[in-house]
Amino acid sequence: MRKLLRGIVDFRNRVRPVARETFARLALGQNPDVLFIACSDSRVAINVFASTEPGDLFVVRNPGNIVSPAAADGFSVADESEAAAIEFAVGMLKVRDIIVCGHSSCGAMTGLVRGRENVPAPHLKSWLRHAERALERIADRAAPGAADQLSQANALLQLEHLRSYTLVERAEKANGLRLHAFWFDIANAEVLAYDPDQGRYVPLDEEQAKRLLHPDER
Repeated sequence: MRKLLRGIVDFRNRVRPVARETFARLALGQNPDVLFIACSDSRVAINVFASTEPGDLFVVRNPGNIVSPAAADGFSVADESEAAAIEFAVGMLKVRDIIVCGHSSCGAMTGLVRGRENVPAPHLKSWLRHAERALERIADRAAPGAADQLSQANALLQLEHLRSYTLVERAEKANGLRLHAFWFDIANAEVLAYDPDQGRYVPLDEEQAKRLLHPDER
């Protein structure tokens, strides 16, 4: 808490005077181009590894970077907050990209790989059911690194959940909305992006970044 408060005071004294014009503009409205769905983990510092500014990203964070899927009627089968964020970002803000970002050493994925039935926290135990199908995509739950493999598989599963929403499916087909799976390797401070052509996560270098851009952004 002390570090948080010191940071706010520093922002007020040092940053606020030079950033006031930017925030005054943002007070009139937002125009982010990316919906970024990430884990709540404190080590996943999006603004650090993505070098983003206020107004760039519409962010949703929860344990395990999970999106509960939509049922046949188009409504979320569970928590409404993620669904509401998707509706707002895609339907009203007209974001052009959605990124689901998993990460290494994820506590939620570690709990899941050890067995959801063993998770002691009841709400987390229930929430993780929306990632459980990703277990089918890893070879050995007991193998070293299984939680990281699960985390990568889970990010891809959540893209499928996103597409279960009619709004997302329509925007992807009609408006060029694009969905991406990223993965943050904490120990190496490396961001990886899933490359469908290679069928694996690869470092997000300059060449990979160009591939992910819309044609009018290159």
